[in-house]
Amino acid sequence: MSPSAAPTPRTLRESVQGLRPYLDGVLWRWVCGLLAALLSGLAALAIPQVIQVLVNNVFSADGSGGRSSVVWAGVVLLVLGLAEALFVWLRRVFILPPASDVENRARIGLYRRLQRLPVAFHDAWPSGQLLSRAQADLGLVRRWIAFGSVMFVVDSLVIVVGVALLFTLSWQLALLYLVAAVPIIIRSFSFRNDFRTVSRLSQDQAGDLATTVEESVHGIRILKAFGRGATALEGFRTQASTLQDTEVRKAGLLASFVAMVVALPEVVLGVGLAWGVYLVATGQMMVGALAAFFATTAVLARPVESVGQLLGMTLSAKTAIDRHLDVISVRPAITSPAGTDPEEAASLGATRLDGDADEMAPPSGALPVLPPSAGGLAFRDVEFRYPDAAEGTAPLLRGVDLELIPGETMALVGTTGSGKSTLLQLVPRLYEATSGRVEVDGADVRDFPLEELRRRVAVAFEEPTLFSDTVRNNVLLGAPADVLADEEKAQQLLDMALDTAQAGFARALPDGLDTEIGEEGLSLSGGQRQRLALARAIAAQPKVLVLDDPLSALDVRTEEAVTQRLREVLADTTTLVVAHRPSTVALADRVAVMADGRIVDVGTHLELLARSAAYRDIISNAEAEEARA
Repeated sequence: MSPSAAPTPRTLRESVQGLRPYLDGVLWRWVCGLLAALLSGLAALAIPQVIQVLVNNVFSADGSGGRSSVVWAGVVLLVLGLAEALFVWLRRVFILPPASDVENRARIGLYRRLQRLPVAFHDAWPSGQLLSRAQADLGLVRRWIAFGSVMFVVDSLVIVVGVALLFTLSWQLALLYLVAAVPIIIRSFSFRNDFRTVSRLSQDQAGDLATTVEESVHGIRILKAFGRGATALEGFRTQASTLQDTEVRKAGLLASFVAMVVALPEVVLGVGLAWGVYLVATGQMMVGALAAFFATTAVLARPVESVGQLLGMTLSAKTAIDRHLDVISVRPAITSPAGTDPEEAASLGATRLDGDADEMAPPSGALPVLPPSAGGLAFRDVEFRYPDAAEGTAPLLRGVDLELIPGETMALVGTTGSGKSTLLQLVPRLYEATSGRVEVDGADVRDFPLEELRRRVAVAFEEPTLFSDTVRNNVLLGAPADVLADEEKAQQLLDMALDTAQAGFARALPDGLDTEIGEEGLSLSGGQRQRLALARAIAAQPKVLVLDDPLSALDVRTEEAVTQRLREVLADTTTLVVAHRPSTVALADRVAVMADGRIVDVGTHLELLARSAAYRDIISNAEAEEARA
């Protein structure tokens, strides 16, 4: 599901049930908090009943017991007031910690699912939409669990109990009071649909706005270099204004509904006061009962006023939950074989929905036996089209057949758009082949647990991604766990990886290898980032190394030095590298030529120069580009 697709319709009950994986050990505390809040509301409703007894005693015909009644009423009111305060405190104690726990579990569950979803999902979803779901939406859900859900139930029950008490005091005035409920109930049906729609729209627009901010921050150098800051600001202002208009519309809907909820009972009470005085004057009602009636309506004023706002909060929370479930319910298209990955089973179990049952089922047959890690890599009649490609679109890769023997270095060359980078991403299953087989060590990559496959295969891309962490942690990100457990071995591996990638510059940074390199490593040059990314792939100690033109930002001499060093250090590693420079291609054991999604020729550099016109064109164009540079 993409963010532009229509959201899955759910009832409030279905949405709340979607939170079940996060409610273990929390529900009982929520119920205790609900009971505490309910007792607080009932204590408040008991106060008018005490007032009724007090007033009737004070204004009794003989006037006896007036002073003692006041004393006892004061004591009872004090006890009720303290009880109400205690129950409010207990509600917070019971509810607030577990609500934060639910938020934390949901946030971790969302992040876990995002890690499991394939690259195709992340291609379709703007990062701002995901960020808003992880932050703003789950924050709203926490507030609703801690306050909105409890008080909506409690206030509704308090209103029901309060109205019942009103009937015991005067059925005529109680009926008049209920007259105000009729238009409110009628309006609530349309309000619910209107508010839910505009609430979803505002949250989606907030996600789009977050995406714009993130893109602008990441692309600030481009905006400044081209002097497009004002244009970007104008676009942002338009988006922000659209969101503001939606929020104002949302607030207007809520304000009009709350105004109706508050105003109608107040108007009815004005009429009821005159009627009540008449009933007292004619002896049909006691003064104490009239005082208790209006004291009760005063107590009901807060829940009556709040119930409209709480309904709006509930609808907003439902939308937030739906947005969360839209992501969490997406089933990963690329998974390990059933029963081979405990972490993946835990991931699905922690956020289990009904559609996950088959993913979590034990395997029906024997688990595949994995071959020993030797470094073999082969493509067998591989075809691929992107998941979001229109039906009938020609495949990007067609009938790709290519085999690398263990320890071989093969260069992959071709014109722009021939499918080189896409082919490489099929090896670690960043994308899944539409048909055919990609094999590592003779076994289909789909037979490997993802963790094991990505332990055998390491990747370095042309556009390096570094994390806001130290150089050390960035380079050792994919290093074997047993090496990381030994500080001396980890340091040796780190030094080897940096030296092989010609990334010794990192030692000269202000804090050496413990220097924080900032978000995406933008404090470094392009060539420095590429060398650290290559060092990270080397430190993973893979048996298959896939390199997508990872040295494009380096000068020719440095690239040759890195390539030669790679062949020496990783002599037993099978390497498939997308290359554009003739000097790099010439160092490979063999070269595969790619055109229009197919492998059209394979041979050594000299063999292809002799027999392949397409290869000669590619090399001559590359040499011409180098000469111009």
